[in-house]
Amino acid sequence: MKITYTLDELSQTAQHLITNAKYKTLLFNAAMGVGKTTLIKEICKQLGVSDTISSPTYSLVNEYKGEHNTIYHFDFYRIQNEEEAYDIGFEEYLDTDAWIFIEWPDRISNLLPENYVKVKIDLLDDGKRVLSLG
Repeated sequence: MKITYTLDELSQTAQHLITNAKYKTLLFNAAMGVGKTTLIKEICKQLGVSDTISSPTYSLVNEYKGEHNTIYHFDFYRIQNEEEAYDIGFEEYLDTDAWIFIEWPDRISNLLPENYVKVKIDLLDDGKRVLSLG
């Protein structure tokens, strides 16, 4: 499935992603600055998070309470190796019923769960984005 959207359509795009995700673990792939965190923030809002939502670039993981679910947002851009993910107990997060959003999943490819949805975002020349689910 592919969705082309503008930032003005972010709310509808996030809702569509929530509704159509086969699993609650979403792996976000995109170049730096394309909008991974922006989309994740909107998804969190759609799931009922009222706290400030920010990138966990330095903390590696942020936890949010949604209306009906816990949400874990990981950003593995700055890790040097998979051992750092082990150090924060990454595998334990996977054993929950929470929504799990992972930016830069390629950095922990050996630790990924069996069931997940790949979310790829590409930036077009006109500023629109293309979201692909796989």
